[in-house]
Amino acid sequence: MTTTIIEVVPGVDPMSEPHSRSTKPPKPPKVPKPPRRMPRPARAPIALTQAQFFARSSLAVVAALLIAFVLNVAVLSQIQHAVAQQRLRDDLTEQLAAGTLPVSEGDIDDHLVVDGVPLGLLSIPSLGVNQVFVEGTSGSTLAAGPGHRRDTVLPGQIGTSVLMGRAAAYGGPLARIQELAPGDRFTVRTGQGVTDFSVIGVRYAGDPVPSAPKGKQSRLILETARGAPFAPSGVAYVDAQATSTALPPGTRQTTFAALPATAQPLASDTSTVWALVFALQFLIVVEIGAVWAYRRIGAQKTWIVFVPLTVLAGIYVTNQVTILLPNLL
Repeated sequence: MTTTIIEVVPGVDPMSEPHSRSTKPPKPPKVPKPPRRMPRPARAPIALTQAQFFARSSLAVVAALLIAFVLNVAVLSQIQHAVAQQRLRDDLTEQLAAGTLPVSEGDIDDHLVVDGVPLGLLSIPSLGVNQVFVEGTSGSTLAAGPGHRRDTVLPGQIGTSVLMGRAAAYGGPLARIQELAPGDRFTVRTGQGVTDFSVIGVRYAGDPVPSAPKGKQSRLILETARGAPFAPSGVAYVDAQATSTALPPGTRQTTFAALPATAQPLASDTSTVWALVFALQFLIVVEIGAVWAYRRIGAQKTWIVFVPLTVLAGIYVTNQVTILLPNLL
């Protein structure tokens, strides 16, 4: 019987496999390199007092109003004009088909035609103008399109008619009439039919005025602002003579002496000041509400709720300011 003797080495498990002599010791962990720049300590948020927040908010509102005014004049007023023209065109087409389009200062029921009622269609192909014109020449009326000065006969009727239109805001329908040259032709359609016109010339303040039409002649004067957009230096006039048979004039109750001051060229219509006051009150209420919400519910929720309200109030205010601009701008 053979006896096996196992030598026990201290610290070594006799049942484990013998370790290889080629085993390398583990590498020490890498020491991270220090950052090139020491991190800046986080700044504590600056607490604004109610007065500081109100002042900053007021400056932001003023800046927003200026931006909204530019957008209103350059974009929104053009959209409003396009929508108004589409509505007027539908009304004009319907009344032409029914034969109820006014041809005098009274309608078919002999009631005085109010401002804004469509009267006809002005077409100047060389300028791309195809506009429905309405009764009245106040600033709010000319926002929809060219307007007929109600103390004059309708275009195509015996006598002299005047159409006024804006040069920049609300579509600027007559912005390019100063490009017209003598001999250029255009047409006007009213409830009495289509009249052809030939341009006599363009004139400004101080220039000779053509002689009044003689006998059964029809004359049309187009008026708009002269100069840079929103910085008028005067009024531009385009005189045109009807080349087709003049039509009988309709009855007129308004005279030049009775014409309201708001209907004159470059006049401002202050009848809607009350709407501007209401719009400013709405804007102030929104501003006060924003200050209160900032203190009660925090900045993030305040921005979410009050930014759309501020934009809405700003558009409302600037729209009313635009209406108060001179009527030919």
